[in-house]
Parts: sequence; C-alpha cells; structure tokens
Amino acid sequence: MLEKLKELSKDTAVYGISTMIGRFLGFLLFPIYTNVFTPTEYGTFTSIYAYLAFLNVVYIYGMDAAFMKYTSVADDTQKKTIFSTPYFFVAGSTSIFSILFYLFLVPISNGINLPTEYSHLLIYVIFILLFDTLALIPFSSLRLEKKPQKFALIKITNIAINLSLNIILILFYGYGIEAIFISNLVASIFSFVVLLPEILAKLEVKIDIKVLKKMLRFGIPYLAAAFSSMIVQVIDVPIVEKLTSTATLGLYRANYKLGIFMMLFVQMFNFAWQPFFLENAKEKNAKELFAKVFTLFLIFSAVIWAFLSLFVEDIAKIEIAGRTLLGADFVGGLSIVPIILLAYLFNGLFMNFTAGIYIEEKTKYFPLVTISGAVVNVVVNFTLIPTYGIMGAAWATLASYIVMASGLFLVSQKFYRINYEYSKILGIFLIIGVISIIHYFYSGAMNFGIKVLIFTGFIYLLFALRIVKMDEIIRTVKSFRKK
Repeated sequence: MLEKLKELSKDTAVYGISTMIGRFLGFLLFPIYTNVFTPTEYGTFTSIYAYLAFLNVVYIYGMDAAFMKYTSVADDTQKKTIFSTPYFFVAGSTSIFSILFYLFLVPISNGINLPTEYSHLLIYVIFILLFDTLALIPFSSLRLEKKPQKFALIKITNIAINLSLNIILILFYGYGIEAIFISNLVASIFSFVVLLPEILAKLEVKIDIKVLKKMLRFGIPYLAAAFSSMIVQVIDVPIVEKLTSTATLGLYRANYKLGIFMMLFVQMFNFAWQPFFLENAKEKNAKELFAKVFTLFLIFSAVIWAFLSLFVEDIAKIEIAGRTLLGADFVGGLSIVPIILLAYLFNGLFMNFTAGIYIEEKTKYFPLVTISGAVVNVVVNFTLIPTYGIMGAAWATLASYIVMASGLFLVSQKFYRINYEYSKILGIFLIIGVISIIHYFYSGAMNFGIKVLIFTGFIYLLFALRIVKMDEIIRTVKSFRKK
C-alpha cells in the first residue's frame, strides 16, 4: 500500500507544485485588481466570468470525463479511435455553439444585464471558450499518459503569459477590465497551439458511432452533474448582484478569492486522484488504500483550513510591489473566508467519493447529488442574503458542498462500500468545530501570538487524539527517504 501512496503522492506533488506555481503567478494579479479596480468594476468582470464558467461546462458536456474513463481501459489499438471520436465531435459542437453565441450576442448581453460599454467583452468570451474547449481532451490525455511535467509546463506558461499581459496592459497602458479578457484569450490560444502536435499525433479521420454513443451515455449525466456543480460554485454571483449591488458582489468575490489556497490543494489532489483510483480499482487492497487516502487528505486539508482561518487577516496585509494583497476597499469581507475554506474542504471530500461512482459506472447518480446541492445553494442564498448579506452567501456555499459530499457518500457506499477510518474523521471535525467556535467568538481579541498558540493546540490535538501517530510519520518519512 505504501508504494501506491508514494505513487499518488508523487503525482500529486508534480501536479500540485505546477498548480501552486501557476496559481500563485495568477494570484499576483489579485492585489492589482483590488487596488486598481473599483468594487463595481471587479464585480462586473466577476459576473462575466461566472457565466463563462457555466458555458465551459456546456461546451464540453462531460466528454473529457468520458474520454478518461474509456481510454483508461482501452488497449493500444483502440487509443486513436477513443481520442478522435470525442475530439472531432466536440470540435464540431463547439464551432456550432460559438456561431450561435455570436448571432445572439445582443440578446445575451441584455439578458445578463451587462452594461452597454462592456458588451463587446463577450466577443473575447466566445474565442476563449473555443480554444479552451479544444484543449480539454488533450490535457486529459496528458494526465492519463502520466506526463505531468508536460502538463505542468504548458499550464504554468499559460498563466505566465496571462499574468504578464495583465500587468503590461493594466499598469503600463492603462487598460481597464478588458485587459483581463485580452490576456486570457492570448494564453488560451498559446495552450491550443502548443498542444497541436499532441492532438495531430493521436488523431485519425474517424468517428466511431458505437464509441460515441457509449461516451455520450457516460458523459451526458456527467454534464448535468458538472453543470449543477458549477451552479454551486458561481450561482451566488448573479444572486448577490441581484439582491445587493455590483459593488457588494465585487467585495464578496474578492474575499471569496482568498479561498484559493484550499481550492489549490483540492485541485492538485484531484488531478492525481482520478487517474490513480481508475488504475488501482482492481488491486486487491483497493478499498483499504482509498480509505487511507481519504484520511490523509482530510488531515492535510484540516491543517490548511486552521492555518488560513486564523491568519487570513495577516495574509491580507502582505504587500506585493507596494500593494497590499487585498485592497483597502475590500477588507470588509474577510469574515467570509473561513467559511469558504471549509466549503472547499467539503468539495475535496466530494472528489474523494467520486471513486466508487466512476469505478461502478454509476454516473447517472451525479446529477441527483449535484442538483440537490445546487437547489440548497439557491434556496439558502435567497433566504440568508437579505438578512446577512455576503455572510449569507458564504453559508449557502458551505451548505451546498456539505449536501453534495454527504449525498455522494451515501450513493458511493451503496455500490462501492469503503470502510473509512470514522473515529479519526470524527476527531478531525470535532477539532475543526472547536477552532471555529473560538475564532468566531474571540477573533476580535486575538493577536498574532494567540493565533500561533491556537494553531499549535490544533496540531497537538491531532496527535493527542491519535489521529496522527508519530510512529507512522517516522516510518513514512524513512520509507520516502529510501525511495
């Protein structure tokens, strides 16, 4: 089992380091945006990107997930067919979607209440969607072929291009939020062009109808699930804007962005987790292995949550190139950050539970689970925002991820039962609960020293409750050192 955990750790590290570096480069834009743009401008571009996120899901409609599923079990003679079939089909549908988007540009702009002076930004959105979608299946192919270095290099370069153009256009040429869309488009074109040799090497001029039907049967339910999952992630954007103002939306999403540190950990884990559980599903001790992975994931994510929740105000005051990480106009929303971090933690648990659904090919249950989360999100948003403002939106996000993780756990256990380490899991959540109570009742009276003391206590409790055992750590470190 330890060898398997090493394999997952290695891939997670490669994807993780690249993701962390790439996202950190992108995060350098955050102080620029919150120091240069007003909350209203920040809210406007956030609103457009929320709709772009929805459309990203529609454009790929689960075919990247279907490709990974069927490629992982295909022999070498089938590889080109299983790549070409979804790629040509997605390329055709993407072209049709893009044309329709352009033809209905004005009604779409009016439908999302986009100010007239910003309606031309949707042209950039059309082309960003086009090139991003055409790169999704090739990126999935790199993951399955265990080419994390190439995957990482392209992703990091993409973000470096995006970052550089943003800085040049905003700080040196005085562009407004249009700079964000120009930079994104150039970076998306770069990724597609670099992947072209990879695409052409795998293509054959063929669409296998039998394979396509199989992939659509797998992918379409995944579309509903992914769409519902995306609702959970961004539906709060139009709701907050509708119930409050664009400026309040800007305040909310700027602080929501500080949840990126937990999101990064979840994302880098998931990049390695999907190929890992698909490849190890037939191993004799697969379920025991997956249970151990779950516990380790929860321990690491809980430590990240505790650290960031306690020190987020100190982190927000960090200066980069003479600008604080969070602009002065946005600090009023810092109280939502621990809730958003916890929401991302539950999103990570949801990712863990996908293993059983994929292995047993029960993707038809994804929509039920994620739609439940989306409904909870919408209902709680409309219920709490009028009274609690952006705190209500944050609680809605957490509630929806808890519902989704719980729902997928029940479904996954029905078809692929795993005996998780429940006593350790309960202990971790009890410690999180204690820290949460202390944080929200005494946060105003905490100085840096007290925060350090509380965080030290958090780590101590992990050992005192035998959730983390020193002998296991020593054994693991020695094993990795020998490796």
